[in-house]
Amino acid sequence: MPLLSQLLGSGRVQILDAPDSRDAVLDAAARLLGDGSAETAAEIADSLRRRERLGSTAIGHGVAIPHGRCGACRDARASFLRLAEPVDFAAADGEPVDLVLAIAAPEHFSQQHLQLLSEIAERFAEASFRDALRAARDTHALQAVLAGTVAAT
Repeated sequence: MPLLSQLLGSGRVQILDAPDSRDAVLDAAARLLGDGSAETAAEIADSLRRRERLGSTAIGHGVAIPHGRCGACRDARASFLRLAEPVDFAAADGEPVDLVLAIAAPEHFSQQHLQLLSEIAERFAEASFRDALRAARDTHALQAVLAGTVAAT
């Protein structure tokens, strides 16, 4: 999925060793999405929390796609976290989440935002893709799976 690798950019893939709550995961994702700006990260974290309050962004099979739109973003961006310990995201299937792809998009990015979410959810629906992400040994390997340069078997 080339689009996904463009959204992730450099340094937005992380293995989170000790997540203790959904909010801690959202904060970690927002920090990556903020690209070094604490103010931008705080605004993104707020947008992710607002969306999560509307309903869980967990899509099942241990995957969540928290997303939000905010004024601090000039373009769509994504971060990916693999959690060492799964966290409850109130998923409809009851499974805790260990794969998190967070998206921040500009306020005006309505239709594109929905299309992007659909494409990403479709990719994460593939068991082989999820398995490859869970088997990746480090962030470089995760980046390769997400970029599609390593085939999900």
